[in-house]
Amino acid sequence: MSVTRTASRDLPDAALDRVLRRIVLTGLALVLLVPLARASTEALGWLPLWLVGMPAMAWWALHRFRLPAGWMGSRMARRRRSPQARRVRVRVPALARAA
Repeated sequence: MSVTRTASRDLPDAALDRVLRRIVLTGLALVLLVPLARASTEALGWLPLWLVGMPAMAWWALHRFRLPAGWMGSRMARRRRSPQARRVRVRVPALARAA
C-alpha cells in the first residue's frame, strides 16, 4: 500500500466536513442570537445540545477524535515530576500497645 493511499484514508470526506462545519456554526449562531434556541423543550430536551453539541461531536468524530497538536504538549509540560508520596510507618512503643 502506498503512502499516499494511507494518508488520503486518514483525511475526512471534504463535503461532509464542510456540511458539519456549517451546521455547527449555524447552531452556534442560533444559540447566541435567538433566546428561544437556549430553551428546553419536552420533546427534544435542551436545545443547545442538539444545535451545537451533537453536531460538534459528529464533526469531531469525523476527524477521528483527534486533539489539537499543541494540547498534549502543554498538558505534559504542566505535570509535576516529583516522586509519589509514600506512607510512613509509625512505630508504636510496647508500653502504649499494652495499655
